[in-house]
Amino acid sequence: MGTVHIEAEEKDIAKKVLMPGDPNRATFIANKYLENPKLVNKLRGELAYTGTYKGVPVTVFSSGMGIASMGIYSHELFDHYNVDEIIRIGTAGSYYENLKVYDILVADSAYSSTHFDEDSGREDIEIINSSQELNGVIMNTARIKGIHTTIGRVHTSDAFYTESSDYTKYTSLGCKAVEMETYALLYNAKKFYKKATAILTISDNLITHEEIDALEREQKLDQMIYLALESIIKN
Repeated sequence: MGTVHIEAEEKDIAKKVLMPGDPNRATFIANKYLENPKLVNKLRGELAYTGTYKGVPVTVFSSGMGIASMGIYSHELFDHYNVDEIIRIGTAGSYYENLKVYDILVADSAYSSTHFDEDSGREDIEIINSSQELNGVIMNTARIKGIHTTIGRVHTSDAFYTESSDYTKYTSLGCKAVEMETYALLYNAKKFYKKATAILTISDNLITHEEIDALEREQKLDQMIYLALESIIKN
């Protein structure tokens, strides 16, 4: 039986999950990379496909946008569906000139000043770490495959549009880039003693103002997707 947000049966969701934010990206990944993908969720417009990658069952499940949406779906996947690990695959805005468009950032931790954790019934953590074991597999896979990656902290923001262009508060806290979902994923992984991290493609640079367009965000992130798939089947 499903939940109020997910219609899939427990057997339909693999123990290893990739989570893009965009439902269209989930469809693109499933059709291009998975063997025999099956649509297992379309409730509320969040699409999930389960298939195999090199013989290993994998589900690609869109999280939607923002802390709240990621918080709901990752919570239910860990708790109700007993998923073992989730890798968020998404985009982020770089706080540094030398972290350029299409570069790949692996999140070793996330900072967020948010009420998400307080409202979930625990203390305000602000900085939360991702799975060191999972990140180790990702970085080693990247080295073997010749994929250049950077590892570091991300800033998870509640707001996409902001007035401030002063990022020194976040860079002083060690944040390399900003996005909107990773903190909630890592929080729920810690809560349920599961593995989680994020692999992020830099989609725009907040210093140089370079950016990629909406279609590129959906269909031209193959290096990140390949790295995530190759890593998740090894862990």
